[in-house]
Amino acid sequence: MENIIQAENYKIQKPEAWASNISDDQLIENIKESDFSIKQTDEGRDYCYFLDKIYYTNDNENSEYACLAYTLNDPSNLERASVVDVVVEESETYIIHRISVLRDGVLVDKIPDTKIKVLDSENQSSGGVLSSNKKINITIKDLRLYDILIMEDSKVKVFSERDFLRREFSKYVWVGPDSYWAYGKYKFTFINDREKTVAYKKTFFRDENGNVLEPEINYLKQGEKFIIEKEDYINFVDSNREVSAFIDFATESNWTDLSNYISPIYEDIFAKASLPVFAPDLVEKLNKITDKDDQLQFAIEYVQNHINYIFNADEMNGHKPQEPAVTYENKQGDCKAKSVLLKVILDYIGIDSSVILVNFNTDFYIKYYLPSLLTFNHVIVKVNYKNENHFVDATLRDEFGLIENRGFTYFMHYLEVKPNQQLHIKEPSRFSYYAVDEKSELVAQNNIGKLKLTTKYKGNRANNMRKYFKNTNKREIIDSWNNFFFYTLNYSNDRNGTDLRIIFKDAVIEIVSDDKKLNEFTVEYKTTIENPYFTDGKNNRFLMYFDRNIIKNSARDFMHKDVTFWHNFDNERYEISLLTDQTIDVSEKFTIQESTINNPYFDYTSRKKITKNGGTVYIDYKPLVNLEIPEKDFEEFRTAHHKVADSNFGIGVDIIEEGFLNKLKFSFKKHFN
Repeated sequence: MENIIQAENYKIQKPEAWASNISDDQLIENIKESDFSIKQTDEGRDYCYFLDKIYYTNDNENSEYACLAYTLNDPSNLERASVVDVVVEESETYIIHRISVLRDGVLVDKIPDTKIKVLDSENQSSGGVLSSNKKINITIKDLRLYDILIMEDSKVKVFSERDFLRREFSKYVWVGPDSYWAYGKYKFTFINDREKTVAYKKTFFRDENGNVLEPEINYLKQGEKFIIEKEDYINFVDSNREVSAFIDFATESNWTDLSNYISPIYEDIFAKASLPVFAPDLVEKLNKITDKDDQLQFAIEYVQNHINYIFNADEMNGHKPQEPAVTYENKQGDCKAKSVLLKVILDYIGIDSSVILVNFNTDFYIKYYLPSLLTFNHVIVKVNYKNENHFVDATLRDEFGLIENRGFTYFMHYLEVKPNQQLHIKEPSRFSYYAVDEKSELVAQNNIGKLKLTTKYKGNRANNMRKYFKNTNKREIIDSWNNFFFYTLNYSNDRNGTDLRIIFKDAVIEIVSDDKKLNEFTVEYKTTIENPYFTDGKNNRFLMYFDRNIIKNSARDFMHKDVTFWHNFDNERYEISLLTDQTIDVSEKFTIQESTINNPYFDYTSRKKITKNGGTVYIDYKPLVNLEIPEKDFEEFRTAHHKVADSNFGIGVDIIEEGFLNKLKFSFKKHFN
């Protein structure tokens, strides 16, 4: 074997005593064809003869063991098996116990044909992500189609001094296996060898009819095991519409005890912090700002933009927050460090705030998990200002505005770092401003259209659009707006294939204003269009403006049995005018159609003002956001969005062509339609 000198990140040795101890003869005995395996092979499915997984935890380490044998009947699967990457954290070791193939009934040891490289896993370091992770690259030579590959290995994480949370608490989530695979035998074992009891909660398990069963909670004392065993097994979960069954294992606790455990750690850090002592120059700047709103904006933007965000993946759950004096001096820190510094600054200027623990990635699942500090992977700051709660992510950049105008952070669950806390639910909200406030006008004279669009963005939209204009080529921006109008004006149905730069050949877009206090970013687009009318197959002409961004297709198309719809849309307001020197049909149904929707989760109105030469539609959309739509309300919610999509997201006008015959034709069409 190449690289026979073993690095500290990997070893080749026998399994530990708690793991399986399987001989070569037992391996061969377990790799037997059956009616089930033949059926899977005939259907073109790769087959795993057995998978034995074990998770072992004690007060000094976490370990994962796996032994499996699977077919290499598919060329792509063979290719993936030949080169494998295993990422290990700091103080974690990858241990190879066995690499073999069963070829024509003969067991062949492949460790001599295995090349191992240890690589740094630092591909994100330029973005402020620091990780001492290592990548174990394993290349197995001479794997052949129709081999059966046997892999037996472990990962062992030994806790260092700074892994105090993992030493104190266990957290592991077992998820049902990939539905791609068929298993002859599947076994999972959780072994608790900790002094403290580990609770486990079974969630989204189903009965024989596919109905979700009520969650079930049980407990494992030290030395006890939990085991799942299946034979001739396929996980038939519909991953597009169902949540796969999972089991959450966590050291038995409750939110009150957990908050009482973590809050003294932060309080100790705050007790050491005196802003005038370690940051006198910053205090001087703060003292010169007399307006409290401006002072708060300055504090937030100072930490966000002047303190570099360094995300150390190994230390996120593994060490105490960095002292704010160190963060300030080094001008860098992770989310905990930046949040703690921001709170210290806010304490100095007399604004109430607290540090909170969140996990944006698994927010939906937190209500199903057992209480655990290891559920959270991020820290932000909750600010109570003028009797309203605001949530500030100190790790963000290029966020602007007084606190009520800043970007909105969507999430539901959080734990406040204070004594005697329960898990909190962030309340639903209604915006006090329009994130999109847009006025558009298309004026058609002598078969030439003049189009003007003015859009004011605010909040998250302003921050994102500001970044977009800063980082994107101007020509690309114009092309994006041109493409929007190609569909909005319905040109995609009568001049498809035409270069957009020909249709909108003099298009320009400019930043009109950028107010960093109100966090309002306004742009204006202008262009001239030859033949601005959409012409159908019967040579009827129309002016049309239907903005599909107004339609919330994510709500209309949502299909899931288990996950509820997360409502996170913006307030929007539109004024759309179509004017022409031609006569229009002022009685056409979709020209004059208006709508009023008062759903519990959003209000929507469209109002029209129609003249003989055009019309204007006023659209107002105000949702209740930051909440899950309950299943019992969702179909009514979806139907309301279908109503928006039923020609209530813009305006169209029919042109009545000049001449007696044309008007007679039009009159007959209306009469008989």
